[in-house]
Amino acid sequence: MTYKKNKNIMSSGEKKISPIAWVPTAYFAMGLPFVVLNMASVLMFQGLGVDDVQIAFWTSLILLPWTLKPLWSPFLELFRTRKFYVVTTQFITGVAFGLVALSLTFNHFFPVAIAFLALVAFSGATHDIACDGVYMGALTPAQQSKYIGWQGAFYNIAKLAATGGLVYLSGYFISRFSAEGTFIANRNAWMIIMGILSVTMLLLALYHIFILPKGGEAAVSAGKGRRTAADVARELWMVLKDFFTKKHIWYYIAFILLYRFGEGFVVKIVPLFLKAGRDVGGLGLDNQQIGVYYGTFGAAAFVLGSLLAGYYISGRGLRRTLFSLCCIFNIPFAVYAFLAFFQPESGWLIASGIVFEYFGYGFGFVGLTLFMMQQVAPGKHQMAHYAFASGIMNLGVMIPGMLSGWLSNAMGYSAFFIFVLVATIPAFIVTWFVPFRYDDKGQLLEAAEADAVMAPDTDEIIKQ
Repeated sequence: MTYKKNKNIMSSGEKKISPIAWVPTAYFAMGLPFVVLNMASVLMFQGLGVDDVQIAFWTSLILLPWTLKPLWSPFLELFRTRKFYVVTTQFITGVAFGLVALSLTFNHFFPVAIAFLALVAFSGATHDIACDGVYMGALTPAQQSKYIGWQGAFYNIAKLAATGGLVYLSGYFISRFSAEGTFIANRNAWMIIMGILSVTMLLLALYHIFILPKGGEAAVSAGKGRRTAADVARELWMVLKDFFTKKHIWYYIAFILLYRFGEGFVVKIVPLFLKAGRDVGGLGLDNQQIGVYYGTFGAAAFVLGSLLAGYYISGRGLRRTLFSLCCIFNIPFAVYAFLAFFQPESGWLIASGIVFEYFGYGFGFVGLTLFMMQQVAPGKHQMAHYAFASGIMNLGVMIPGMLSGWLSNAMGYSAFFIFVLVATIPAFIVTWFVPFRYDDKGQLLEAAEADAVMAPDTDEIIKQ
């Protein structure tokens, strides 16, 4: 998209508003629902006495829209602007969080709350599509580069707010209501938290009505009325066909699925393990401790790891560092096996273990992201193919997450975390042999080299 096209968009009756007025708030609104569904809801349901198997299965399954969102994203711009979808989904998410709070008063609250959280998931995934569309449509390439740091920072601030601040606050309210009994205390506390989330999303929606740029016209209002849903469906089919006929694509899909396979098992169980009583193998932490250790220190370590990984890869190249990144990503899961076996009481020791794992998570995750950008996405439909790869990546976390509750119940925490370490072995194998089609400068490798399986040189690995 050229600057001239962006300038024309702004001149069609829109006020010129600095991106700093809406980029941080829009991406904060993007991060909040996903993080709440992925972790905070797990602690909420455990405090309300829901079985771990049900928690892990359903809070994993409702994340499916983030995997499937590329399938409906092309249809969004047929009749409405990107701004319309951003504001509408923020309103829907806000109302849905309020309905979750209300559902906690029901006798059989769990299926009702899950249904409303599923609505949050669909709305949140749609919001992601439209929000990225506004960012790309309203900003010039130079502006996109200038504000990308604000985008990532406020997405991660949402993570800190949800897994740190709100979880900590839930612990505070639980202690305030403790005289009324454990269930009532947890119910009242989480109703307040869901109410805060509801009000926050509704206020963001109201703010963005006045501040957010359109990010481009709808297809019909832009004079493209002849482009129908059937046309979009045909285009989507061609893009999908092109994706699944790429060279090495099935190996790449296996790599994307397996790289985070171990993480998929631990992501739902770790919060449950941290909070579970010591008599059942947990660490017996309260929500305030989890909010500080896991949601604040851990999230900060994730950001630091991500930043340092960028320098590490830029200095050596992705081909030379990918296997070491896979190791840094997966090996730290051993921390939870250590904590489960020894059940230390020292808060600093527990926090240090969580920080170590989260630092490795942030450091190693960058490798997968760059591989999808540099090896899977390049080609005629680069943006769409990256979205497909991201969806497959989410699926690789969702499926083991759905099984994790059953496995941890059957095996106990100590054996379960040993199993997780075994489950990381396929990631090491597939990463060692993963083929590269492009070099570190983005140039297609020569045919003979591109067809070969690019394993890291053994001497180079020893030097690393």
